[in-house]
Amino acid sequence: MMKKRIAILFHKNEKNPRRKYLITFFADIWQKEGNEVIFLFGIKKFVLADLIIVHVDLSVVPDEYLEFAEQYPIVLNGKVKDIRKSTFSKHLVTKNDPYEGKVIVKSDLNYAGRPERHLQPSRFSRILSKFPFGRFRGKRYFNSSLNYQIFDHSRLVPRAYFKNSHLVVEKFLPEMEKGLYFSRCFYFLGDRMNCFRLASKHPIVKAINCIRIEQIESHPEVLAYRKALKFDYGHFDYTIHQGNVVLHDINKTTGYGTSSYEQETKPFDKYRAGGIYAYFNNSGSY
Repeated sequence: MMKKRIAILFHKNEKNPRRKYLITFFADIWQKEGNEVIFLFGIKKFVLADLIIVHVDLSVVPDEYLEFAEQYPIVLNGKVKDIRKSTFSKHLVTKNDPYEGKVIVKSDLNYAGRPERHLQPSRFSRILSKFPFGRFRGKRYFNSSLNYQIFDHSRLVPRAYFKNSHLVVEKFLPEMEKGLYFSRCFYFLGDRMNCFRLASKHPIVKAINCIRIEQIESHPEVLAYRKALKFDYGHFDYTIHQGNVVLHDINKTTGYGTSSYEQETKPFDKYRAGGIYAYFNNSGSY
């Protein structure tokens, strides 16, 4: 295949994406394979490329970034505008909901709003001024998803949380086995994908607190979610609760760290990087 020029579009305020996002690890692989990779920060300058990946790390991508990307012959994640939980969750609970089970209070924004805090600090402090945990310039907010709070019943959730449009209250539907909590992480790019199941003693399962990892097959229903949500690249977190798929998070700007989990799954990352070539072969979505 003729070597390609690949553009990655970041937010204008993104300072140093390397060693922070998985896509930069992919970029190194693509360059070693003879392709040219260009990082674009903001939309002031158009640079010719065969393909562009929209990698704006905000829960709601500004329209101007999506419109800018439309100039390119192949656009990845060009249809993914809004990944707030309120846009995809099927398990939201309202104040007067008759649901009798446990509930969890989360940030509506992805990753507890940390990307917004990084890229739009002044706006973040206004949006999250009523958040219940942590502090940012004297204002309270969720510091991370591990701060999300679980209640035995929605009646125990403070009324202010229901009134806060930047919070969501969801049914708490964990996947459990022998006293451990599990989360399934589905990663994909084009026609290449991997899925892992993480085990933890903590009810909110993350790479930082997992104690065991296993590779598994992706559930057919989560593949359907990917198609319906028009994702080309990213990852979804979900559980299987009483035989049903529960989608917890959708992410289009996967991070990249040094935890034991991320090091253990690194060989699979190299495999998925090759999914970029499916778009050059077919110019389609998966």
